[in-house]
Amino acid sequence: MFATSSEDLGRVRFAWSPAWETLQAVRTLIDPRARLHHESWYAAIAGEAARLHLMQLLAVNPLRGSVPDFLARPPRTPAPTFHDQLAEIRSTPATQVAKDLKRCQATLRGAALETVDAMLAGPATARDLLADQLHAAWEQLVAPLWPRIQAVLDTDVAHRSRQLTDHGLRSMLDRIDPRIAWKDGTVIVDDGVDLTAEPRGRGLVLIPSVYVWPAVIAIADEPWQPAIAYPARGIADLWRPSAPPDALARLLGRTRALLLARLDRPASTTTLARLHGLSPGGTSKHLLAMRDAGLLAGTRYGHEVRYERTRLGNELVRRAERTGRPMQ
Repeated sequence: MFATSSEDLGRVRFAWSPAWETLQAVRTLIDPRARLHHESWYAAIAGEAARLHLMQLLAVNPLRGSVPDFLARPPRTPAPTFHDQLAEIRSTPATQVAKDLKRCQATLRGAALETVDAMLAGPATARDLLADQLHAAWEQLVAPLWPRIQAVLDTDVAHRSRQLTDHGLRSMLDRIDPRIAWKDGTVIVDDGVDLTAEPRGRGLVLIPSVYVWPAVIAIADEPWQPAIAYPARGIADLWRPSAPPDALARLLGRTRALLLARLDRPASTTTLARLHGLSPGGTSKHLLAMRDAGLLAGTRYGHEVRYERTRLGNELVRRAERTGRPMQ
């Protein structure tokens, strides 16, 4: 529960968080419920996720329990970069890390408890290890598809901002999620935690998230600004392939047009194949053909090649979008 004042209500703001999304994406690796809207994404990244060493990050990310707030701190700006957030995480004082880990430890048992016990022996080392694992998860699981995720988050923020302007704070909050409500000047969050937070002039951050579903999560402990993370609108359609423009499909064929239209940001053959339900071999042939035609360029990242549109490919997609509707 958030006990708000008029000063706090005047300082409600929206922000999305790449670090938060990455932490929540890691949670889907152990929470089948959270994968309801992310099955194609999960299929695309499962192999890569299995090769990552995320034992400590998974241990502090329990399905039921406390997650260290220094890893999920509310963003200070509306649209931070992941690397800026990672730098903030790495700068967390060891005393704060120890405090957050002890709170997490109290909610754990079994192997996860043993892992956190070991980390408490060296909080600064644990902080750096968790930051390294979060960075690896971002690079391999989230960053290749971040533009699509960001588009959903931006759309949600724009929608909520219009509601706030047109209907006021109470109405906007009531429409976000049934578990977020306004009562007698207080913002109530039914997140399963018996906790009352008093922002005391620190305001409130509302964080849309594509991976937090089915939960709503409140962050209330100091020194962080109070925040509520909630499922963004449009999650169900996030991974559905969009139909390519008619003109592009007639020129290249539907599959190549679909791949070209998707590649405004780098993606690997495996990721594209799994997102679209294609065979890796067939996808590779399409990508190589478009690369040889000058529509795509490939750049090696570790053990994989990621493709993206060239200037010619961008121009072709833009012209096709202006001249025809998507092919159904």
